[in-house]
Amino acid sequence: MNIERVMDNYGDYLLRVAYIYVKNQSTAEDIVQDVFIRYYQRSEQFRQDSSLKTYLVKMTVNRSHDYLRSWTHKRMLVKEKIKGINTRKTPEWHVIEQETSETVLTALLSMKLIYREVLVLYYYEESSTIDIADILNCPEATIRTRLQRARSQLKVRLEEQEGFSHGFD
Repeated sequence: MNIERVMDNYGDYLLRVAYIYVKNQSTAEDIVQDVFIRYYQRSEQFRQDSSLKTYLVKMTVNRSHDYLRSWTHKRMLVKEKIKGINTRKTPEWHVIEQETSETVLTALLSMKLIYREVLVLYYYEESSTIDIADILNCPEATIRTRLQRARSQLKVRLEEQEGFSHGFD
């Protein structure tokens, strides 16, 4: 499959995945661009043990984790706290809020990364627990436990927000 087709098929999807991790549109775009460049340079390394989508999602998740551990990210967080600048409320943020429920997105983004990522991979990306375990390099039982805890936490967070009715029960 040529790189343009891969970008057309998976670009928007990978951008949403990266955004859920890094909470910044331009950083998410940089991560996805990096994923496509790495895929293009090393496409022969793709062994087709899983689908191309799963492979690219795994690369995106790993690159997002790398960014969150980076000095650049930590320095930006400190700068935001010192100056009181909130760079996360970009115009892109508002577009994403319109695409999904503002209430659910806010609750989801406030969760710890280990719970947020399993919810995103399971519900937004419709990955199986087996695929998620492969993407995150941990046992499937751990994924099922995290998913159960994440659902409980999300339910509590949504119930705390005024006027939110849900269908979790």
